[in-house]
Amino acid sequence: MFKRIFKIVLVFLLVLIVAAIAIPFLFKDKILAKVKTELNDHLNAQVDFKDIDISLFRHFPRLAVGLEDLQVINVAPFAGDTLLSVKKIDVALDLMSVIRGSKMDIYNISLETPRIHTIIDSTGKANWDITKPDTAQSQTAADTSKSTFDLRLQQYSITNAYLSYDDHQGHMSLIIDGLNHSGKGDFTQDKFVLTTTTQANAVTFYYGLIPYLDAVKTTLDADIQIDNLTSTYTIPASKIHLNNLEVAVNGLFKMLPNSAYGMDFTFKSASTQFKDLLSLIPVIYAKDFDKIKTSGTANFNGFVKGTYSDKQLPVFGLNLGVKNGFFQYPDLPKPVQNIQLALSIASPDGVPDHTVIDLSQAHLEMDATPLDLRLHVATPVSDMYVEGAAKGKLDLSKISQFIKLDNGTQLNGLLDADMSAKGHLSAIERKAYDEFYAAGSLAIHNMLYKSKDFPDGIKLNALALTFNPKNVSVPTLDAEYLGSHFTGSGEINNMLAYVFKNQALNGQLKINADKINLDKFMASTATANTTESKPATTTDSAHAIPFAVPANLDLTLQAAAGTVHYDKLDMTNVSGILLVKDQTITLENVKSNALQGTLGMSGSYSTKASKISPDMHFTYDVEKVDIKQTFDAFNTVQKLMPIGQFLTGKISSQLSVDGKLGKDMMPVMNSLNGNGSLLLIEGVLQKFAPLDQLSSTLNITQLKDISLRDIKTYFAFQDGRVVVKPFNVVTSGVRLQIAGSHGLDQSIDYTIQMALPRTMLGSQGNALVNNLVSQANNKGIPVKLSDSVHLNIAMGGSMTKPALQTNLKESANSLTSQATALVQGKVDSAKATIKDSVNAVKNQAVTTAKDALKQQLLGSKDTTAHKPTNAQDAGKQAGQTIKNTLGGLLKKKGN
Repeated sequence: MFKRIFKIVLVFLLVLIVAAIAIPFLFKDKILAKVKTELNDHLNAQVDFKDIDISLFRHFPRLAVGLEDLQVINVAPFAGDTLLSVKKIDVALDLMSVIRGSKMDIYNISLETPRIHTIIDSTGKANWDITKPDTAQSQTAADTSKSTFDLRLQQYSITNAYLSYDDHQGHMSLIIDGLNHSGKGDFTQDKFVLTTTTQANAVTFYYGLIPYLDAVKTTLDADIQIDNLTSTYTIPASKIHLNNLEVAVNGLFKMLPNSAYGMDFTFKSASTQFKDLLSLIPVIYAKDFDKIKTSGTANFNGFVKGTYSDKQLPVFGLNLGVKNGFFQYPDLPKPVQNIQLALSIASPDGVPDHTVIDLSQAHLEMDATPLDLRLHVATPVSDMYVEGAAKGKLDLSKISQFIKLDNGTQLNGLLDADMSAKGHLSAIERKAYDEFYAAGSLAIHNMLYKSKDFPDGIKLNALALTFNPKNVSVPTLDAEYLGSHFTGSGEINNMLAYVFKNQALNGQLKINADKINLDKFMASTATANTTESKPATTTDSAHAIPFAVPANLDLTLQAAAGTVHYDKLDMTNVSGILLVKDQTITLENVKSNALQGTLGMSGSYSTKASKISPDMHFTYDVEKVDIKQTFDAFNTVQKLMPIGQFLTGKISSQLSVDGKLGKDMMPVMNSLNGNGSLLLIEGVLQKFAPLDQLSSTLNITQLKDISLRDIKTYFAFQDGRVVVKPFNVVTSGVRLQIAGSHGLDQSIDYTIQMALPRTMLGSQGNALVNNLVSQANNKGIPVKLSDSVHLNIAMGGSMTKPALQTNLKESANSLTSQATALVQGKVDSAKATIKDSVNAVKNQAVTTAKDALKQQLLGSKDTTAHKPTNAQDAGKQAGQTIKNTLGGLLKKKGN
């Protein structure tokens, strides 16, 4: 009995194990199809994922479904922007609901390493608005029931998330890095409590260019009361920690019709110690903050109440104050003291234009040297009013006596500021400079900054900014970086609009450099990017993206440099204009001496339409440059003109092309449009495999290394290839006409028409020609070919491994066809000549007509043949000869 029970249990367990293993495979296709259908039916975006991982063990007894490497990429008007990427989405489904196949019940969702990039453009369009519009006349409960999935959530989690929110219209940005968030609750209930835990390594919030939070570590644990009947979410008294600052918060959030939200929150710092507020400054909080000595009081409080929509802001207020602040590191010699701060931000009625920012006082003293700042901003939407001033002197070399810097950081120099402004920004825009007051200066002398990111140091010998109602003048710029000495001057036209309204910074600068080593600059940029991207995921670092041109710049740089070095290229007397505007870099009239010749170029590089596939337009005009040096210096030339590796000499070339660049910054060939020309002034083609192989096949040594002079070719881009139009080459008595195409992979598809003296042919080639002549003579055609032989050759394969598609035997057939065509042409020419002769001179001697016919047909100079006795006989003989000749030529081989 016991054995029977044991066998039954064992069989049952085996069935369960087999089912647990088999079920994921049985239902994978069904789940995969439903996921793809759901995404395609509801989202207007490019959605892709690597695979679906299904298991019955991970969330037993529920079915675990993992969606790996999900990406949601926007379409127009945010084409190319990645809205969402997730390393893995793990979902727990009710197994029976999957088996039934109607609706699949979801009980648990977890997101691993999501990266979310949300954008509102200047017109108010949001890149997360990707759901397809409902085609039904109204949205009802019946409509929602059509969904493939049914949410019965009990818990969810988000780990290691990165979230960015960029509001171009509201001039706000929020970045949350290292976010971990989880929630538990019964989402099937109309009313329930959602228990949440939130941690973020760094929260940064900007309004305009002013940082209100900068890389602040944040935690929040809250029990949120959810009322699904009224779409209300209430947060009872909870505590948010911002670095060392504890803030008590409570209130509610409510969903309203027409994409509006209602809110009523209050927040207030739990303590009045200045040290807690001081922790919001990253450079201070990061270094031995627990050991720092402080004194003084602080307050931080605010509220938000009302409706938020695309047309309305809630009423809000924020107050921040410090009195008699003081701090000093115990192991540093000097304190920062007498810190006074009074800041208020208020919107009394929710009208954005009624928002007022008032920094009435900001004062501190370092080594008895005061620094003061005040600022008042009103009517920020309709016509921003700004009133502010800054004044102070600072010896940068003493900063390390007050604040702990990173190891290896060095800072020297003097900063002297005394500037003020007052008025409406519209006065500057209207050029009514008498209605706006601006005066003062900012000067920096002998500044040196070194750090682990900039080990070579940035040296600012002199920088002067002069403020006036029209603009900010830059009369002096003298700097050194990575071995280059820069001098310049210029002006910035909208500094205040750039700082407060995030408008594109507009200015003109003239920059001169003695020498620039771009290899060092690019290596430095790569190092800085690596440092900045440490929080990024492995997926991000593995998929590099092109450089994105900033959207908030409108600069014109007139630049000149004595020498510029890049990779294998050295340029001298470099000059040109560089424009940065509308997410596009434009080069105008850039000239230099290089590669033993001159270079001229213009073009543009833009990431406006796509950040991952930049648009490019490029034109160049090079004169008398060395081919070998040009080929070695440019990767693009190696791809577009691979024959350059076998050439020596001088070329001139013009090119105009537009298209797309890939992630590796190389041209996407099938996107290119344009054309150009190339003039080979003088050169030698050596070790060129296609001609070497042809030379060996035909035993023509003159084709191995050929000298070239004044060879001009025209080329264009078509169907992802470089198409070369026919061009002629004459060398050592050989005439070539070449045309075809090649690709970036160096594949070739060319045809060569070649004419050469018979004396150049080897024994095999001459045997073929002699055999052809013998066959013609045997058919009664006294053919005597000229000393020139014509060949057609097709070349495939690659530059280094060519394939001649016409072998020697095929060349013989080609010779036969060419001989036929040659004689046919001579016959037609003879007929025309005879007709003209008969009509013009009826009494001409028979000998003259016969000699003319014979010369046209056979190319013979023999005058000893028999002459007919009269013109009529001559005409009959000529007609019969033409008939016989045509008949012989058109007969098939072997007749």
